Amino acid sequence: MLSPTINNMSTNTDPGDTETVPIAGNRRLWRNFGGIFSTRGDGDAAGADGYVEFGISDPERSQGRTLGTFAGVFSPVALSMFSALIFIRVGFIVGNAGLFVTLLQFVIAYTILLFTVSSVCAISTNGAVDGGGVYFMISRTLGADFGGSIGTLFFLANVVGCGLAVTGCAEGLIENFGPSGYLVEDGGFTLPDSRWWRFFYCSMINAVMLVVCLIGATMFAKTSVMILGIVSVCLLSTYISFLAQGPMHVSIPQENQLVQNATNPAYGFYSGLSRITFHENLYSNYGKDYTSGGSQVNFAIVFGVLFSGVTGIMAGANMSGELKNPSQSIPRGTLSAVAFTFVCYILLAILMAATSTQFLLQNNFLFLMPINLWKPFIAIGITTATFSAALSNLIGSSRVLEALAKDQVYGSGLNFIVRGTWKGNPVVAVITSWLLVQVILLIGSLNTIAQINSVLFMLSYLATNLACLGIELTGAPNFRPSFKYYSWHTCFFGLVGTLIMMFVINPIYSSSSIILCLVLVIGLHLFSPASQGAQWGSISQALMFHQVRKYLLMLDSRKDHVKFWRPQMLLLVSSPRSCCPLIEFVNDLKKGGLYVLGHVKLGDYEDNDDPTIDEYKYWLSLIDHLKVKAFAEVTLAKTVREGVHHLIRISGMGAMKPNTIVMGFYDEENLYDFFESENSSYHTMAFRNDPTSEEAEQIFPTRKPGLPKKLSAKEYVSLVDDVLRMRKNICLCRHFHRLDKGLIARSNHIKYIDVWTVNVFDPTNEDPFDVVSQFMLQLSCILNMLPVWKRMHLRVFLCETQQPSTNNAENFTMTPQMPQDLSAEYRLGQQLKLFRITATIHQIPEWSRNDDFTRHSAILKQFTRNKNEDADTGISEEHLNRSRMYMQRVNQLIRERSDQTAVAFIYLAAPPNSAQHGNAKSLAYLDLLTELTADLPPTILVHGIHAVNSTTL
Repeated sequence: MLSPTINNMSTNTDPGDTETVPIAGNRRLWRNFGGIFSTRGDGDAAGADGYVEFGISDPERSQGRTLGTFAGVFSPVALSMFSALIFIRVGFIVGNAGLFVTLLQFVIAYTILLFTVSSVCAISTNGAVDGGGVYFMISRTLGADFGGSIGTLFFLANVVGCGLAVTGCAEGLIENFGPSGYLVEDGGFTLPDSRWWRFFYCSMINAVMLVVCLIGATMFAKTSVMILGIVSVCLLSTYISFLAQGPMHVSIPQENQLVQNATNPAYGFYSGLSRITFHENLYSNYGKDYTSGGSQVNFAIVFGVLFSGVTGIMAGANMSGELKNPSQSIPRGTLSAVAFTFVCYILLAILMAATSTQFLLQNNFLFLMPINLWKPFIAIGITTATFSAALSNLIGSSRVLEALAKDQVYGSGLNFIVRGTWKGNPVVAVITSWLLVQVILLIGSLNTIAQINSVLFMLSYLATNLACLGIELTGAPNFRPSFKYYSWHTCFFGLVGTLIMMFVINPIYSSSSIILCLVLVIGLHLFSPASQGAQWGSISQALMFHQVRKYLLMLDSRKDHVKFWRPQMLLLVSSPRSCCPLIEFVNDLKKGGLYVLGHVKLGDYEDNDDPTIDEYKYWLSLIDHLKVKAFAEVTLAKTVREGVHHLIRISGMGAMKPNTIVMGFYDEENLYDFFESENSSYHTMAFRNDPTSEEAEQIFPTRKPGLPKKLSAKEYVSLVDDVLRMRKNICLCRHFHRLDKGLIARSNHIKYIDVWTVNVFDPTNEDPFDVVSQFMLQLSCILNMLPVWKRMHLRVFLCETQQPSTNNAENFTMTPQMPQDLSAEYRLGQQLKLFRITATIHQIPEWSRNDDFTRHSAILKQFTRNKNEDADTGISEEHLNRSRMYMQRVNQLIRERSDQTAVAFIYLAAPPNSAQHGNAKSLAYLDLLTELTADLPPTILVHGIHAVNSTTL
C-alpha cells in the first residue's frame, strides 16, 4: 500500500528541499501531522516508499541539523539580549530615567521587539526555512533584490557586531585584570595594557571563536548553553547580593572626572533594601554620562542605550540551517527567550531602584562588582556575555554569507564559499567572516561605528516587519503560517516602532543605511542573476496584482472622456522574426496605453493539449528581448479570421480593452529574418530550441518562400471589414521592415512625418475634417511627442479638388460659425490650432489641375455608396485598369514628396463587405491599396471610427 506524503508547510518549496522520515507503523507520528496530504500529478500518492516530507533541505544537508529549541534558539537569543547590558548599563538607565520611566521604556522596547518577533514567527512557520536566517526569510518573501541587499547589510552588521563584542570582552579583561583592574591584588600579576596588547587579546578571543565555529554548530550550541548557565549563575548571585548585602560606601571610578578628584576620592552609597532609596529612584533625574566626556543624558539617549542592547532577537533565526525543526524552534525559542530576558531586566531594575542611590547609579556603571557577595561573579558574567554575543555574531555572519553565496546573489563571485563546505559546516564562510572581524579589530576603538551597527541590525528587523506586512496585505492564499498570534497591525506597529528607534539612535546613520540599502536594491535588481531569475517569487508581484485588480474594478468604461483618450493597441503578429521594427514602432505609438501582441495558432483541441501554453513563455521572452511594454495573447483557432475575432474580443480586461487594431500588409514581399541577421540590432540566437546551434529548429518560424499563406486575400479584406464592424480603429502597416530608428535618430536627411488626409477613393474638400483624418492627426501628433521622433517635422498634405463638395461642411464641428466658402487649407489650419498640433500644411497643386484626379470615380465608390447591394455586379477590366493607373499616379505623387519622410500616414477607405460584394471587389480593393503604397517609406493606412481629439480643458 502506498504511503501518502505530508507537507510540513503550506507553501510550495523546491523539490529538493525535503527531508524524508519513515512513518510505516508510526501512527502517533501520523496523527500529529493532522493528515495534511499532498499527491503527485499522476494521481498516485507521493512518497510511495513510505516517507514523510519535511520542509527542510536535502538528506545530506539534513544530517547537519542537530540543534533543538533550547540550544539552537533560546540560548543564543537570551545571551544576545543580555550581552553586557545587564551587568553594566541597567544602573545607568535606572539612575537617569527613574524606575517608572525605565519600566515604561522596557515595555515600549519589548513591545516593538514582540511585534517584530511575531513577524519572524509568522514567516518562519509559513514554509521551509533553510540557512541564512533573516536574509532567507526576507529574500523568499520580498524577492532576491531586496533580500540580497538586506542580507548584505545584515552580514556586515554581524561582522562589525562581532568586532564590537570581542573588543568589549577584551576591555572587560583589562578592567578586571589590567594594571588598575578591580580583581588585581597588590603586587599580583596583571595583564599588560596598550593598543597592541589589546589587539592581541582581541585576536586570541577571535581565534578561540574561530575554533568553536570550525568544529561546528553543535559545539557552538554547547558553548552557548554553558555560557548561558554561567551568566544565569552570575545574575542570580546579583539578585541574592541585593537582598543579602547591607549598607556600604562604593568608590567612584578614577575615570569619572565629573565627581572624582585627587584630594578627596568620591564615594557612592549603597543603602540595601530601603523604602527611601526606592522612592528617590522612582522619577527621572537626568545627569551626565562620565564615559562620554560629560554629555547631557536625556530620554532619547537612555532609550537608545536600552533598545540597542536588547535587539539580539535574530540570533536564533540565524541558526535556521542547523535547527532540526526551524519552523517550530524559532517561534518557541525566540518568544521564550524574550519573556525570560524581560523578567530578568524588570526584576533587576526594581532591585537596583530599591537598594542603590541615584548618585551611585549615575557615577559608577560597574557598582554591581563591589556589592556582590563574590566580586569575580560580575567579571565572569561580563566576559562570558560579551564572548557569547561575539560568538553568535560570528557564526550568524558565516551562515548569512553562505546563503548569499548559494543563492548566487552576486553571481559566481562567491562560489568559493559554496565549495568550501565540509559536513554541512560552511568552513570557508566561517574563515572569511573571521578574517573580516580581524580587519575590523585593527580599527581599535569601535565606538564610532557602534551606533551604525545597531542601525543596520534594526534595518533588518524593519525589513522583516515589512515583509510580513506586505504578504499579509496581499491576502495571498498560500500565506497561512501555523503561528497565529500576528496581524497586519502588529507588523505595522513593529515596522513603525523600529523605524522610529533607528532615527532616535542616530538619524544620520539611519538615513545613510536606508540610502545604502536602496542603492543595493537597485544594483541587485539590475545585475544580480538571482534577481533576474526570480526563482523564489517576489511580494512585489503579489502587491501589484492586489492593487491592479482593485484599480481595474474602479476603471469604468462608462466614464471614459475624449480628453483622456489614448491609443490602446492590439498588434496582430504572424511571426515576430519578420516584424521587429513594427513591434517597436507600435510600442512608441501607444503613448502609455495598453499594448497587446496577438497571435493566432491554427489547430484544435480534439486530440492534443493546448499548444499555446508552452508557446506563451517564448512571447514573454520576446517582449523582454525587444524591451517593449506589452502583453502577449496567443489563441488557438481553426482559421486565422476566427482567431482574430477571439483576440479582439477577449484581449485586455475591464475598461482596458484595445481600441485600435494594427495589422501588417498583405503583399508578396520576401520576409526578412531580423533574429538571424548579424547586421540587425534585433539579432539573437535565443529563439531556437537549442541557442548554441545554428541548425536547431527555430521558434517563431517564418513562412517558407513558395508556400501558400495561411490567410487568403479575401479573408484579409474581410478581416479589415470585421474590425470596423466591431467598432475598432484599424491601421494597416507596410514597409516597416525598412524602418531603422537608429538611422532616424542620427540622420539629418530624414526630417518628416507625413499625414495624407485625402481619401483617394472618394476625394472631397471635407476629407481633412472627418473622423478618419482627425484620428490620423492624433496618431501622428502622439508619435511626434516621443524623444526619437520629436526632431521630425509634421507635414499635413491637403489635396483640394475643383469639384464642388458633395457633403455639407457639417463634419467640421470645431468652428461651425465659420463661413463655408473659406478654403479647405484655411479651415484645416484653424483645426490644427484648436487641436494644438504643430504642423505645416502642403497643398498638392497637381491634384486640382489634373482632371484624372477630380473626375475619377474610384472602384470603391460603386459600393461604398450602396450598402444594400446583394451580389457582386462584376468589375470591368477597363475600369479596374483605369483605377489601377489612378492609384499609380497618386503613388507617384506621394513618392515625389517622401524622399525625406520617416513615416507616412495615409487615409484608408472602408473596404467592401465581402459577404455582400463578393470576392472580386475585395481583391480589387487590396490591389488598389497595393498600388497606392508601392515603394513608399514605412506607411500606415489608417481608418478611425471615434472622435479622439479634444479642444476643451
